[in-house]
Amino acid sequence: MLSKLNLENVLFLDIETVPEVQNFLDLSNEKQQLWALKSQYQRKDDYSAEAFYHKAGIWAEFGKIICISVGYFAPDQDVRSFRITTFSGDEVSILKQFKSLLQTHFSRPKHLLCAHNGKEFDFPYIARRMLIHRIKLPQKLNLFGKKPWEVPHLDTLELWKFGDYKHYTSLKLLTNVLGVPSPKDDIDGSEIYDVYYHGNDLYRIIEYCQKDTIAVAQILLRLRGEDLLSDHEITYI
Repeated sequence: MLSKLNLENVLFLDIETVPEVQNFLDLSNEKQQLWALKSQYQRKDDYSAEAFYHKAGIWAEFGKIICISVGYFAPDQDVRSFRITTFSGDEVSILKQFKSLLQTHFSRPKHLLCAHNGKEFDFPYIARRMLIHRIKLPQKLNLFGKKPWEVPHLDTLELWKFGDYKHYTSLKLLTNVLGVPSPKDDIDGSEIYDVYYHGNDLYRIIEYCQKDTIAVAQILLRLRGEDLLSDHEITYI
């Protein structure tokens, strides 16, 4: 049961992604053709592959990770303490630092990863980008041969579905209905491309990513019927 889950065993996370290069024409001819094929069912008739390229970051084959924010409840504390940090910069470095964190502190069977829509986006995206960069998958992302109940992942979207597979609820909507402070008070996911490539403001994206990570933790607290984290209980490291 969710109420029996030891929160100290959960690593909360969120990732931000962008297209692998800024402009469609920076891709090789082959990659341009592959993008046109991949995106043809998502594009409206009046959108060319080039015009639609700013959305390429949502596919691991055409995008890259620019930051991963992680948060956890500190163990052995007299008062509740949630600590959060972010890996950013070069994608290979981001992935290796994240892998090191998993192997060093969150590698035991009791440990779980938690994200909103993580099973459909964050977890597979990280795994695919690791394989693309020839980084061996850590056990928490290596799902080959695992039965569903052996997968060490929590997903707040899945928890909110209560078995209703047709139901999708955005993080912004779920925080609203559960009375959690909105993480979307500055930018939202649709603006990441412009903020990164045109605004050159990675710090702003990191703040946004950290807010999403905190929001995921707050949602899990709310689903457990517990009080939300206050500002003084959150430490940035």
